[in-house]
Amino acid sequence: MNPSSPTFSLVLMVLLIVMIYFMMIRPQRKKEKADREMREALRVGDEIITIGGIIGKVEKVNEKTVIISTTAGKNKIEFLKSAIASVSSKDPAAAKTAAKEESKEPEEEKKTPSRDKKVTPKKLGKKSDDAE
Repeated sequence: MNPSSPTFSLVLMVLLIVMIYFMMIRPQRKKEKADREMREALRVGDEIITIGGIIGKVEKVNEKTVIISTTAGKNKIEFLKSAIASVSSKDPAAAKTAAKEESKEPEEEKKTPSRDKKVTPKKLGKKSDDAE
């Protein structure tokens, strides 16, 4: 094929469109499908985080909205299901599944020390004022 031929340009254009589809459009559709399934599976008692950062427990699920309670059930807020960013279920079966997934971590990750704790340096032998 000659790079200046119209068929080469057409093939190149088609390859570019296919590449864009597999790198941009398809992953976005997969994510949207997963989000839709997560929102449809909402149940009373699930803990959720909204896109605005509000954390609460589901009190009632309607067709398009969810009522959540925050701060030990004192405040109740109604949100659209589309405003829910993530769900953490309090179902015992789901908790067991999550625990099994966590136990499948590689051994190397388990052996590394936690960096969350504040580390204080050891004191290397204090010099007293009398020694000088």
